[in-house]
Amino acid sequence: MKKTLLVLASVGLVTVACAQQNPTAVKYAQIIDADLAKKHLSIIASDAFEGRETGKPGADKAAHYIADEFKSLGLQPIVKGSYFLDVPLVENVFKVSAFTINGTSYTSGKDFYASGSGDAKTITASDIVFIGYGIGADNYDDLKGTDITGKVVLYINDGEPFVNGVSKITGTDKKSDWSTNRSKRLKFIQSKNPLLILSAGPNVAANLKRFGAQIGAPRLTIKKEATEAPKAQAAVFNITTDVADQLLKNSGRTYAKFKAAIDEAGTPQTQPVRADISTTYATEGKDVKAVDVLGYLPGSDPKLKDEVVVISAHYDHIGLLPEGTKGDRINNGADDDGSGTTGILEIARAFSKAKKDGHGPRRSILFLGNVGEEKGLLGSEYYTDHPVIPLGKTITDLNIDMIGRVGYEYIGKPDSANYVYVIGSGMLSTDLHNANDKANKTYTKMDLDYKYDDPNDPNSFYTRSDHYNFAKHGVPIIFYFNGVHADYHGVGDEVSKINFPLLAKRAQLVFYTAWDILNADNRPVVDGKK
Repeated sequence: MKKTLLVLASVGLVTVACAQQNPTAVKYAQIIDADLAKKHLSIIASDAFEGRETGKPGADKAAHYIADEFKSLGLQPIVKGSYFLDVPLVENVFKVSAFTINGTSYTSGKDFYASGSGDAKTITASDIVFIGYGIGADNYDDLKGTDITGKVVLYINDGEPFVNGVSKITGTDKKSDWSTNRSKRLKFIQSKNPLLILSAGPNVAANLKRFGAQIGAPRLTIKKEATEAPKAQAAVFNITTDVADQLLKNSGRTYAKFKAAIDEAGTPQTQPVRADISTTYATEGKDVKAVDVLGYLPGSDPKLKDEVVVISAHYDHIGLLPEGTKGDRINNGADDDGSGTTGILEIARAFSKAKKDGHGPRRSILFLGNVGEEKGLLGSEYYTDHPVIPLGKTITDLNIDMIGRVGYEYIGKPDSANYVYVIGSGMLSTDLHNANDKANKTYTKMDLDYKYDDPNDPNSFYTRSDHYNFAKHGVPIIFYFNGVHADYHGVGDEVSKINFPLLAKRAQLVFYTAWDILNADNRPVVDGKK
């Protein structure tokens, strides 16, 4: 008898679980199909698109492919009758024509790489200031009592002082955000108005070995309005530890000895060092054509249709390896972010079909294909600064960036084909977090991994895709991500390695989450401050 009751109870539970599903939502979610996803991605990530680098013909081909799909689905062109939002970019090349230390010349792409902006400039100095880690914390301050205005400075670009396994900054065995935030110390040093910044560490040689002359490739930025005067900042030269040793030669100590002295004593070693240094550099720029691609699906509820959910992905990638490279030169970017672009096309198809059948969402949807993500989130930055739909009416951004593969941490695990990293869902809105969690429990039943859902994540994934520009404006976001793998930003990121059923399932989670938010009586409340 007990055994029978248990069986009946379990049947009852299944019935209740199924009853919670919305059959209409399920019907249209099934339109998101692995086979059609493969068809889209096989075009977007093909060699014909040459890696879709922003400003190059391949990216333009991708933009037109997306726009044509939006048109075929019946999405509205809302940028003055067009699907394209022009994103004014300028391509800057920072060229160092000379760099000498104590009479020895050094070569960009071999001994150092540099970044900067502004007019042509020549700098000469007979001394530098070694500023240790370049940290300005309460418990440890490399610049305390030191004015570096107009000086050439050298700093250790990674880590922080640990004494007996304890950080001088946190007082624990944990690193501070001076280590985990990749830009904090550089911004701090820049704020002190030095003349030139020399950034040294073992990572420089590693980057030069991996990327070589590519590091000095042209850099894209958003073109500023004529009235916006750019703020002058010191150029940054990233130098190897061998070059740093030449700078420090007259002190009688090497880079390694200075670092060891700080780490052993836990006190700054800031000091001037005699060194003859000279450099000449200039920035050259030209305008670049780039577009975001926007497709609009109007809502059905007159009271709610002015509110919009953005579903976004970036369609650009990193393009071609330099001419002369042996073997495959094309970074196809099937996962990054051809998979996300494919995802929004499939989700758009599902919602478009629902609307045609009389089951369209109450609120409106903006499908947003961003350009320039790989160049610094440029397309989403421009959109959020120049929104076609007011950000006050934008109730969330569901951003999809890499959903077609299995990341390092899940390779070989039993659940490798049934997970997704969810980042930022609760940073600004508990309601949004709960909506995504409920959609997953009700429909897709994947393992939601919140490992990177942390503003202190050393990878800074929360700040590294287009959702972040919406979050900066107070719009709640979710970033769906499969994690990094061996082919990340490499020529091995090919269509043949995509798990299309997993891509489709992750896209279905986005669809279900959007369905609930679009049809809810109330928009997600912004109650978080992270």
